[in-house]
Amino acid sequence: MDVTIGFHDLAATAPLTIVSCAALLALLVDAFIPRSSTLILWLSIAGLVIAMATALVLLPDRGLAYGGMVTVGGYASFLAVVFCVSGILSMLFSAGYLASHGIDKGEYYVLMLLSVAGMILMAAAADLVIFFLGLELMSVCFYVLAGFSRLNLLSNEAGLKYFLLGAFATGFLLYGIALIYGSTGTTFIPAALGGVGARTGEPLFLIGLALLLIGLAFKVAAVPFHMWVPDVYEGAPTTVTGFMSTGGKAAAFSAFLLIFAPTVVGSIASVRDVLAALAVLSMVVGNIIAIAQTNVKRMLAYSSIAHAGYLLVGVVAGNAAGQNGILFYLLAYTIMNVAAFGIVSILETREGKHLTFEEYEGLSARRPVLAALMALFMFSLAGIPPFAGFFGKYYVFAGAVEAGYTWLAIVGVIMSVVSAYYYLRLSMVMYFREGVPGLTSPANALAMAGLILSALGIIGLGLFPSAIVQLTLPLF
Repeated sequence: MDVTIGFHDLAATAPLTIVSCAALLALLVDAFIPRSSTLILWLSIAGLVIAMATALVLLPDRGLAYGGMVTVGGYASFLAVVFCVSGILSMLFSAGYLASHGIDKGEYYVLMLLSVAGMILMAAAADLVIFFLGLELMSVCFYVLAGFSRLNLLSNEAGLKYFLLGAFATGFLLYGIALIYGSTGTTFIPAALGGVGARTGEPLFLIGLALLLIGLAFKVAAVPFHMWVPDVYEGAPTTVTGFMSTGGKAAAFSAFLLIFAPTVVGSIASVRDVLAALAVLSMVVGNIIAIAQTNVKRMLAYSSIAHAGYLLVGVVAGNAAGQNGILFYLLAYTIMNVAAFGIVSILETREGKHLTFEEYEGLSARRPVLAALMALFMFSLAGIPPFAGFFGKYYVFAGAVEAGYTWLAIVGVIMSVVSAYYYLRLSMVMYFREGVPGLTSPANALAMAGLILSALGIIGLGLFPSAIVQLTLPLF
């Protein structure tokens, strides 16, 4: 196939172009200007802000670029905004954290930019090969970021474990793509999946879909492909954990929407049943095990598994309500979860202290602003109205009810009630227990700016959820 790349392609995919150029510029600055991490930070944030603005401008557009391999505007542009939000907030929290932990290196921000570029490419892919390239670009950056604190044994373990298991899952995914190509003769997603109803009797095609499902289930940390999450999330630098748990999860769910919803789940009942089982297992296992955690990072890790289950409910629904519910949920979850990890990164010491529930006791007396913001994010993650987390769950559950999966929505509601225990437990120990003196180091100004922006975003999405829903309605 003869693919001619011109200025039109670069302009049509402006968010991807801008983030990629920002990464290359940051890499050059890091190579030629000593001790330039602050400059690289601002270059990176500026690149993501400009990319987010162009994604919003391109939102109403529709089309293809790069010979029909990359989609333009619409759904891809909205998710580009989500990825940029995750990157910007993570970078704001990273500046003080990296300095306090002695790992303030410019390549950190380069890796974050490249991973965002991979996420954007995943969401915009119209071809399975392009999707795979985006996935690997994101994943390789995550492997390095997870082990970025090279003198920390837990970080080394996190990077190695994520690399080994991630490479194993990638093998499943790539083999699935190969089988789908073998049975359909194309990797162009609309053509490969357009006649999926007529291929339900082809074992090669069904095995390919199953392998794709396994690979993507690993990336979103759905049970039973979740075992890497607690150790990787705990060992990785906290700001990296927040970034991986939001941007990475959103990118993986973009693939679920591209490949499985609504075409596949609407045509193959067995696939829908498997996804429903994954959703139930993720919600139940994630929430139940999170109750027993005493480490805040591990609690948030298991809760992220549960949130993957909630999002899978929208995939199972396979209708417009479920799809738009997923987009709203991803935006809300990105803001509230990266901010929660942001507060953990502010309080965490270089020695890895102040990560347990016990060490958060009495935080409201010592750090009232941080305690109030953490309580806000916990309320939103628990799905308490009128915050954004409530409406995220409402929209995906409403989509499931509309699709006839009322029982799945009921399981989701019950598990949301269960999750309130450990989220509110953290708020309780901050406000109703007396703790020992500590946690008194001042927060970095950029980190506080990120927290304020996150709080405003959570409250704004909670007060005006319909504005985002109306924005996403015409995207599919």
